[in-house]
Amino acid sequence: MEKSELKSPPVALQQIAVAFRLAGWASFWVQLVLGVVSTLVLIFASLGRDIATQGQRSTGTGIGIVFAVSGIITLGIGGYIAFRYTRIGRRLQSTNSSNRPRKADTVQILRLGLIVNLVGTLLTILGAQAIAGILLLRSLSLPQGFGAAIYNPQQVIRPVDIFVVQANTNTVAAHFAGLIATLFLLNRVTK
Repeated sequence: MEKSELKSPPVALQQIAVAFRLAGWASFWVQLVLGVVSTLVLIFASLGRDIATQGQRSTGTGIGIVFAVSGIITLGIGGYIAFRYTRIGRRLQSTNSSNRPRKADTVQILRLGLIVNLVGTLLTILGAQAIAGILLLRSLSLPQGFGAAIYNPQQVIRPVDIFVVQANTNTVAAHFAGLIATLFLLNRVTK
């Protein structure tokens, strides 16, 4: 190897490498924590739906849960990509210039991160809209007034239904963190 290949990277490249590592770790941990919380909440909500008697079962929330689970699966992919950002940052700090990723490859991974987090956000928002719409319809169909004695048990809004909304909100926040980190890094790389 030539000596020129083993020199330390330029200061600007070192700053980009540090940005990749910091943004990658921040995004990874935010996505991991919010993803685990959302997963546990959805598991709890699904168990609550299964335990409910047939008369109290929440009808119509299934599609919201399907979209929520799809958003969480996409979040797992986004978390993996955020972890890859940390590896890119490490490779950018290499003293051997042949070990550093090319700018085009780095931008391609950042674009993939944007697409994954945007798709995940879309899926999760669709889930939130589905569940919120169903809960709104249920609340509007409940009899009004203090002493309404007759009601349809399927129209009752149960706390487990609100857990699905909370899981969707956490997942959207996690995808948003991934989008912010990726846009920050894309801005740093393309300067």
